[in-house]
Amino acid sequence: MEDIQDVKLQPMPVSQFLKPLRMTFKQNGKERFWDFVKLHESVSCILFNRKRGVLVFVKQFRPAVYYGNSVPTTGDNSVKDMDWTKVPAKNGITIELCAGIVDDPKLSLAEIVKKEILEECGYEVPLDKIEKVIGYRSGVGVSGDKNNMFYAEITDEMKVHEGGGLEHEGEFIDVVEMTVPEIRKFIEQDNVPSPGGFLFAILWFLTHKAPK
Repeated sequence: MEDIQDVKLQPMPVSQFLKPLRMTFKQNGKERFWDFVKLHESVSCILFNRKRGVLVFVKQFRPAVYYGNSVPTTGDNSVKDMDWTKVPAKNGITIELCAGIVDDPKLSLAEIVKKEILEECGYEVPLDKIEKVIGYRSGVGVSGDKNNMFYAEITDEMKVHEGGGLEHEGEFIDVVEMTVPEIRKFIEQDNVPSPGGFLFAILWFLTHKAPK
């Protein structure tokens, strides 16, 4: 997870995951433009083992977070002068919901969630145990991509392997469990190593599903 070496930055080639675009338009009679990226729609899922009282998350290395936590925000030469060998990999480690992109038109959103839970966390969850929570737009200034958030209660009996994602697709994932008191403490940090959608999901869980 934290064995990161030979870091290099380069212009992005054509990507199957995102497409940079510039939109030009008139607003109140004034010419404007906006640069953004087109991303896949995605799914995410809050996983809760009610019997043991633990939430199940994934831990990953995220290059964009690594960059954001490591490069100074001022100075024209900040990137060029970076000595990446001195930047710890923990700068890019995040805790997130089990999630994935919507890239198979033959599957429903719930079926994609089911597949992601199995691949990333190792649980075989019946479709009727996967509950849609809400759809929302994230990254509204940069991408505006849609995420579909789900909730599922799991049991130890549903676990069929250790998870970890698909290595041949470049996934290196650790499965993390937190109790409800631990997750409350986690989100009280000054800098939470998680995306905004994760925080929204936890607040929804604490409001609607957490044991009283």
